[in-house]
Amino acid sequence: MKLDPSLLRKLPKVLLHEHLDGVLRPQTIIELAAATGYANLPTGDPEALGQWFHQGANQGSLAKYLEGFQHTIAVMQTEEALERVAYEQGEDLSRDGVVYYETRFAPIFHTTQGLTHQQVVASVLKGMTRARQDFGTHAGLIICAMRNMNVSLEMAELAVDFRERGVVGFDLAGEEGGYPPKKHVDAFHYIQRENFNITIHAGEGFGKESIWQAIQYCGAHRIGHGTRLIDDIAVANGKAVKLGDLAQYVLDKRIPLEICLISNVHTGATPSLEQHPFKILYQEKFRVTLNTDNRLMSNTTMTREFEAAHEAFGLTIEDFEKITINAMKSAFLPYGQRCDIIYKTIKPGYARIRASLTEPERN
Repeated sequence: MKLDPSLLRKLPKVLLHEHLDGVLRPQTIIELAAATGYANLPTGDPEALGQWFHQGANQGSLAKYLEGFQHTIAVMQTEEALERVAYEQGEDLSRDGVVYYETRFAPIFHTTQGLTHQQVVASVLKGMTRARQDFGTHAGLIICAMRNMNVSLEMAELAVDFRERGVVGFDLAGEEGGYPPKKHVDAFHYIQRENFNITIHAGEGFGKESIWQAIQYCGAHRIGHGTRLIDDIAVANGKAVKLGDLAQYVLDKRIPLEICLISNVHTGATPSLEQHPFKILYQEKFRVTLNTDNRLMSNTTMTREFEAAHEAFGLTIEDFEKITINAMKSAFLPYGQRCDIIYKTIKPGYARIRASLTEPERN
């Protein structure tokens, strides 16, 4: 059965991997640039600006993909700007059928005009809280440390300091090559001692060793991307024939993989959608989730990610329900809250949509 975008948009969705500085509306970037005196935007036309970000990101290189962030970060240097971006993110996701999302960002990038890390985080949480009040979408914030910076322990402490106010976890992001996760092991040991949540970007721009370190050195509860896990799986005729020790461990321990299909094509993590490891990982019952990564750069939405999965891999409504429930199970929320959203929102939502598809047409 062909699923059209209007139907896919109605499906309840859970989003675990999206970057706050990669989701700004082009019009918002232009308005914030004018308000803050930032004069380096490539164009002042919203449509052209959106196309500029997308074209820059779609070059098959993670380094090229990341270049556009200099502009979005430049206009996110005031409390008002940070609150606005976080609020608009909640609004845009609610319109796309998202019932729970986790957004992440690196506070260290937002202090060039004098804000403290605490002010930065508080401003984002304020915008997220307002969005939840206005649109009803539940959300959590993840604090990122950067691989190439020596402030990961400070960021870990910041994340824990705000855990009662809406921060739900800690992440390590940035260029993988030359910056292994184990260099930041002190920060992750601190997070573990605090009984807090860990997700780590791994296996996007580097091989399976990055995933192994993220799990076995740093205690990752989830893996951001994880595309290169396929390197530890023997494949013949489009099917897995043998799992290596790492892949078997990830499967057995139900470690969630935050898959970002369209972004992975743009960054060169996979040559094409059809060749994306998602199909094999899903067939083998890995706990895969679908995510956007950066909606502005990849010109995507959760609906578009679902559409891509439907067209490339033949996913059905039942598949999307399973993936969405798996994502909610994997969220960095207390168990009771996860169950509430699954049984009060996700399952009834899918049941309603299935019922509407089977109702006989009225004359």
